Amino acid sequence: MRPLVALLVLVCLSSSLRADDFPPELVRFKQHGDKPVFTAAGQETWEVKIRERGWIHLDPTADGTDSAKLKYRMWYTGYDGTREGIKRLGYATSIDGIAWTRHEANPIDDRHWIEDMSIVPPVGQVGNRSHGWHMFAEGRDDQAQLLTSRDGVKWQRSGQLDVRKANGDPIEPGPYGTPTAWLENGVWHLFYERSDAGVWLATSRDLKVWKNVSDEPVLRPGQGIHDRDLIAMNQIVKHKGRYYAYYHGSAKGETPSLWSTCVAVSDDLRSWKKYDNNPLLPRELNRSSGIVIRDGDRFRLYTMHSEVWLHE
Repeated sequence: MRPLVALLVLVCLSSSLRADDFPPELVRFKQHGDKPVFTAAGQETWEVKIRERGWIHLDPTADGTDSAKLKYRMWYTGYDGTREGIKRLGYATSIDGIAWTRHEANPIDDRHWIEDMSIVPPVGQVGNRSHGWHMFAEGRDDQAQLLTSRDGVKWQRSGQLDVRKANGDPIEPGPYGTPTAWLENGVWHLFYERSDAGVWLATSRDLKVWKNVSDEPVLRPGQGIHDRDLIAMNQIVKHKGRYYAYYHGSAKGETPSLWSTCVAVSDDLRSWKKYDNNPLLPRELNRSSGIVIRDGDRFRLYTMHSEVWLHE
């Protein structure tokens, strides 16, 4: 190989293999304590079990210094433990993100089937002054839906999401769930899975019609046994100018089925590179539906199915 060609190859390789692709604060977590920080209320309640991805949000403080004003919010799905049990929305708050208090009016929505939610906060927290809280969630039969709220407690259902192919035709009938939303520069980005076979991306400016950026998945299973056959995205985090997708994956045909929490990085929300050391936690722990919270200069990882564990 000629020296110039060799140099060009080396430059290309070095540009695609960045040392800071996955900074340690986003991938290295240690379990907090020896017990989950939140579990289902149990028998004789409306939440015999909790299910799939909930959502955790940390409200900003008035001046950024008074830790007593920290308020963690958690939305979660409770049900009676049966396969067909209606999935209802619960709500809890915490000062420290460890000890949680359930809302006295739980379930806070008893009218709709709500599970696997992703929540975008209101004005002052995402830089868009035209909206309150937005919840993207699965409804019955894994159909993605939108709900809105002024306070994060009382929710109004807007309806099922209208997702189209790249050419504007409706996507094929069937499940489309685990909706994960990201808002930037007036454009809404919706990541969704179809039977956990891959993650697709659709965008919208009006929240009424969503169009695929491509009819092929932007994230596929297959890195290893931890995501060999099944994959779903949980959250997008922007850190140091780059996007990080926290997702969970699994392999078919296992008893019991084990799900793992993983991460991938992107510069444009469309092309993703998976972390070489996925999964982030030992696979045998079976912890999925991961949500990362920025608390000052540190990050916390919560896994939320079927009980909430904290990793710091």
